[in-house]
Amino acid sequence: MKTYKQLFSELSELKRSALIPFFVVGDPDFDTSLDIVKTSIDAGADVLELGIPFSDPIADGPTIQKADIRARNSGMNMTEAMEFIRKVKDYKDIPIGLLMYYNLVYQYGTEKFFSDCYQAGVNSVLVADLSIDDADEITSPAAKAGLDTVFMVTPNTDTDRMKLIASKTTGFIYTVSLLGVTGSREKLSDTVEELVGELKKLTNVPVCVGFGISKPEHAATVASAGADGVIIGSKIVGLIESNLDNKEKMLTEISTFISDVKSAIENQGN
Repeated sequence: MKTYKQLFSELSELKRSALIPFFVVGDPDFDTSLDIVKTSIDAGADVLELGIPFSDPIADGPTIQKADIRARNSGMNMTEAMEFIRKVKDYKDIPIGLLMYYNLVYQYGTEKFFSDCYQAGVNSVLVADLSIDDADEITSPAAKAGLDTVFMVTPNTDTDRMKLIASKTTGFIYTVSLLGVTGSREKLSDTVEELVGELKKLTNVPVCVGFGISKPEHAATVASAGADGVIIGSKIVGLIESNLDNKEKMLTEISTFISDVKSAIENQGN
């Protein structure tokens, strides 16, 4: 299984940031969701960030909340999600991070959850509603199972807390570019460069940036700020929502967008 360490090392040699699209597993249904993910891989995704649908996704804006509803309505659950991940890994050995909420982990059984994730081919887990103060709830079972942990830093995280988060993170730091919930924005936050720079001084753990990135030029800006990865969710999920009645158009638009973002990342600074 390809690790984050291998991937980020390879991309560092190339002086390029990783492109990390986000999808809700099972949106709008199992088979279409799998085709969407395969399309994103073919278009240039380096890592996949996959959300497990939840009834109350508090960190997410309306676009991803609606995706969660579609996925849940299609019958997606943890067992199906594990099968989905196995099918993705059968298609390509690409690093996969899960983004989810603690209640899902707890209900499944924490140790069983991390063990099953590893067996399915998951690389890391980010629990969006788990404070770093409660990180030990997952760090030990994750390490025991062989999974990396990912935690979030926001623009108002102070330096001491950044150090604590970095010390608990083994995968990458998910750096939130702006305050609030997920969603596409017209303008990228002007705090990104400063935030990435501060984290880079504190840790060697890869720093990836998400929230509000909706255009190729946003991705290029994040990459040029020194981020190791660029995470894009709501914009891509919005392309799914706007093409629910036309799968071919949906896949084409997603492929084009991801290809354009990949080109922008590769060409930044040139």
